[in-house]
Amino acid sequence: MKRSRETKVSVIIPTYQEGRYIDALLSKLKEMNYPLEIIVVDSGSADRTAEKARRYTDKVYVINQRGISKAKNYGANRSSGEILIFLDADVTPPLELAEKTVRTFEDKRVVGATCSIMPANARTSEKAFFIFYNRLLRFCALFKPHSRGEFLAVRRQPFFEIGGFDETLPCLEDHDLAFRISKLGKFVFISDLQILESMRRMRKSGLHNVLKSWVANYLSYVLFGKTVSRTWSPVR
Repeated sequence: MKRSRETKVSVIIPTYQEGRYIDALLSKLKEMNYPLEIIVVDSGSADRTAEKARRYTDKVYVINQRGISKAKNYGANRSSGEILIFLDADVTPPLELAEKTVRTFEDKRVVGATCSIMPANARTSEKAFFIFYNRLLRFCALFKPHSRGEFLAVRRQPFFEIGGFDETLPCLEDHDLAFRISKLGKFVFISDLQILESMRRMRKSGLHNVLKSWVANYLSYVLFGKTVSRTWSPVR
């Protein structure tokens, strides 16, 4: 594994109707002191998401199919990085994102990683929940790795070896991939890296309803290998 800035990193961002958020994320990535390959895969947005993304990168692809796994795999297949970082469009990463991720993968045993996800402009209840949830993810990384889509980093060769994301899953595709790739090496929790995410889904649907959906889908996945949800509706 090459060190530091010699290691090529691809950042892959699936989008659909993300015109409100995409400028903030891409401008943040461009501020980073690291030569990132930025790939945006848009599923036919009508709010100029792709047009806005092209201000920051020439690797913007528009596909006619919906499905977050399809978009992520499409972007991965057009990437060239040794490390692939998948980000949701409504997150705010720190400027040290690439350096801390690359440093983690200097351990050649590491095939995948996640990190702390916290709410932007957090309310007290949201902050308390996410502190607990991040501790749970960190603990789970020791036994049965779990990751959310806000941030997931993988080593290129193992990612393609397991066939990428399961395109039959409308959600939990990130957890599924983390679990499968962990069979080829170590999946770790980057303790000094934190991503901020928008609370748009939880504030529109309610924290309680979102948690019920998470639990129902997770239990169905564990017991039957499929999720309760047949689609994962965007919240904009």
